[in-house]
Amino acid sequence: MSQAPATSGNRLIGTVAMRWHGASLELLDQRLLPDQEIWLRLDTADGVAEAIRDMVVRGAPAIGISAAYGVALAARGASSDGWRQQVERAIDVLAESRPTAVNLFWALTQMREKLAGCNTQEGATETLAAAAVAIHQDDLAANLAMADHALAHMKADQPMSVLTHCNTGALATGGYGTALGVIRRLHEKNLLVNAFADETRPWLQGSRLTAWELSRDGIPVTLNADSAAAAILASGNVRWVIVGADRITANGDIANKIGTYSLAVLARYHGVGFMVVAPASTVDMALSSGQDIPIEERDGTELRQVRNVPMAPASVPVFNPVFDVTPANLIDVIVTERGVVSRPNSAAMRALFG
Repeated sequence: MSQAPATSGNRLIGTVAMRWHGASLELLDQRLLPDQEIWLRLDTADGVAEAIRDMVVRGAPAIGISAAYGVALAARGASSDGWRQQVERAIDVLAESRPTAVNLFWALTQMREKLAGCNTQEGATETLAAAAVAIHQDDLAANLAMADHALAHMKADQPMSVLTHCNTGALATGGYGTALGVIRRLHEKNLLVNAFADETRPWLQGSRLTAWELSRDGIPVTLNADSAAAAILASGNVRWVIVGADRITANGDIANKIGTYSLAVLARYHGVGFMVVAPASTVDMALSSGQDIPIEERDGTELRQVRNVPMAPASVPVFNPVFDVTPANLIDVIVTERGVVSRPNSAAMRALFG
């Protein structure tokens, strides 16, 4: 039976978001954190798709990994008559679960290619499970490589404070983290004074997840309201804003959690470095600019309520995009496991990603 990657060793890998058991996938229900740590056991692709759609699991890399495991479950659970068509249908269902994170489609493309080479259901079950585990392992390795690239670019020689947005840690990836992985590495090297974590409305991933994850692992963190970011950057105590991305286009524009664009504007005004950390699977060279990225909008109830407690009139119209687009000219560096792109533009992106 294929096993999920180990999360022990000399790195602060962090709390994992998923556990693979061969015949089932367990997902940590991130909607309930930090109050409860509840694991949901799923044994169908439809169940995985629903969990992605309902944000049981979130973060572009973790979504892609979960979807890959969903395809493996589809092969295992398919009936012998028409098993290939059933797996292909499962891939289509998983692809519809979230529209913005390109890692989802990248992972499903890998799984579809593996499926094409399978002649029997038994072979497909083993091959697809192994492929999903490999995607998981590769993501963890990529996170560790990105942290190395980031610190080399930062030329970190003195302890510093940084500011981050949303959650980009072990909970959002295969382990360790993207932007939060850089913060972990700074802490490991005794180069982190403090990490300021935006609360990240409306889902509060910064307060519920990032603050929980960092404090759980003994990494210094201070939680702040999103609207306090300008005051923090104006203090002169922060050297870098470090964020993730759900999609990066051919010219270096990025889509990330709503509020990222305003942070980039603030960082540029205050002379603070703005770093994007994301795996190469996030890069979508088929899209010329951020204007081409589909931006998911979710139900207004997410903004009108917090944990079912009313915060606004039930009838008021709501604008609730999950992501915004940060233009490349506000980004100092994009860090991937393949290397870094400084001052990203179309030519620089082509040089690294083809």
